[in-house]
Amino acid sequence: MNKIALLGAGLAIALAATSPAEAKRHHHHRHHQHRHHGQAVRVEGARDTVIVGSRPTGCPHAFCGCEASLFLFGKIIPTLNLAANWLRFPRAEPAPHMVAARPGHVFVLLRQIAGDLWLTHDGNSGRHMTREHVRSIRGYRIVNPRGGSLEG
Repeated sequence: MNKIALLGAGLAIALAATSPAEAKRHHHHRHHQHRHHGQAVRVEGARDTVIVGSRPTGCPHAFCGCEASLFLFGKIIPTLNLAANWLRFPRAEPAPHMVAARPGHVFVLLRQIAGDLWLTHDGNSGRHMTREHVRSIRGYRIVNPRGGSLEG
């Protein structure tokens, strides 16, 4: 058997041994390319996009705020289901566990990659999935969700 045939046979065996769940998980792991000013930019040192879940039970259809409250506080805080309500928290400098907010979307900052690019925990980030992926914080207000109350 030549090397190409052996390689093909080995690949077929490996694919046959992969469970459907593993195949689906691997399908979602991609090398991250971030669109920055209309161009795809490869981000060195950033891990692949990871889908960590879908809409949590008890969260509304538009669930980015609900997912962020579950991630940060371990519970659904109904007032925070509306993304715009996160803007009531005090402004902060970008740092891990701060929140990037604007009317219509919020996500949690995990780790700075470079400049305005951050690894984020991003609920409802597309196709009703929660992802940990790199995205720009440009255009978002950074707030400290532990820096005050939503009253008043």
